[in-house]
Amino acid sequence: MSKLPALKVLAMLALAVSVSACSMFRSKHDTIDNMPVDALYDNAHASMVNADYAAASKAYQRLIARFPSGEYNEQAQLDLAYSQYKDNQPDDALSTVNRFIKTYPTNKHVDYAYYLRGLINFDRTSGVIERYIGRGGSEARRDQGYNLQAFDDFSELSRRFPDSAYTADARQRMIYLRNVLAQFEINVAEFYLRNKAYIAAADRSQYVIEHYQQAPQAGDALAILSRSYLALDQKALADQSRQVLALNYPNHPYLTDAKWPHAPSTLRKLVPFSGHH
Repeated sequence: MSKLPALKVLAMLALAVSVSACSMFRSKHDTIDNMPVDALYDNAHASMVNADYAAASKAYQRLIARFPSGEYNEQAQLDLAYSQYKDNQPDDALSTVNRFIKTYPTNKHVDYAYYLRGLINFDRTSGVIERYIGRGGSEARRDQGYNLQAFDDFSELSRRFPDSAYTADARQRMIYLRNVLAQFEINVAEFYLRNKAYIAAADRSQYVIEHYQQAPQAGDALAILSRSYLALDQKALADQSRQVLALNYPNHPYLTDAKWPHAPSTLRKLVPFSGHH
């Protein structure tokens, strides 16, 4: 009889070793191709948190393929779009987030999807250097297609979800984009003015006044408009533009310097990112 407790202890030890061995075997061989959905999502999320966005994207894509429905799938699609965005894959990220918005329009996180779509387009015009040193004046010299799209994305978020946690930031980005778009038009208007294409310069300036009247560049537009009208021998219109400028921007340099804006020097044209290329 005294041997029974010893046998029980041995049996329990054997069972424990067996369970432990099975656990070790399973952990060594569990991959994104056979993990259960919760473990696979945790694996992908851990990669994303650790900024391994390529691995995160791969794991999220596998989850979506293996488990084509359910709560994990929905969240994985949104996380996949973010991982692709952070991994500098804007086309893939945009495709993923658009698919999410179309497929799950009532998802509780769909406001974030609209915000993320705006961020993807917002960053698409940044060059490699700008990603590290921040945006500067060169932003207003690039093609503005993505900036226009980002503005529309943030505008749609603000309209659809005015109380979203992301709307305040979206509106600040809209102000920034409005100013960038206005500066782009001013840059073009100055170019036309320097090359004596006065009608084109006036048209660009008028566009800024009509579409970006709250932007700081509206004063520059009025000044260029006045100069263009003078060059076109339209003195009455030039005086009118100048009066509006003096009323709204009394400290604008054109009011004391009739030759503003001055053509850039040859030396300045040679300086990278100076805005005169």
